[in-house]
Amino acid sequence: MGIEWLKPAVFFGSLLYAVIGVGVFWISFVIVDKLTPYDLWEEIVEKKNVALAIVVGATAIAIGLIVAAAIHG
Repeated sequence: MGIEWLKPAVFFGSLLYAVIGVGVFWISFVIVDKLTPYDLWEEIVEKKNVALAIVVGATAIAIGLIVAAAIHG
């Protein structure tokens, strides 16, 4: 493999895909937050709803896997 990843085109391409991936993940998470009938932050942090935190965490992992698979090709 060598230092192929150190070339500017490869490095900045990877950086660009990372930024795109984080952006798509963030937008997807905001959509999920808006689709729920209550405020996720209040339910998880203030009311200590552990079950909802697990479901939201699993959703975040799933969205992250989908974005990573789409970017990886």
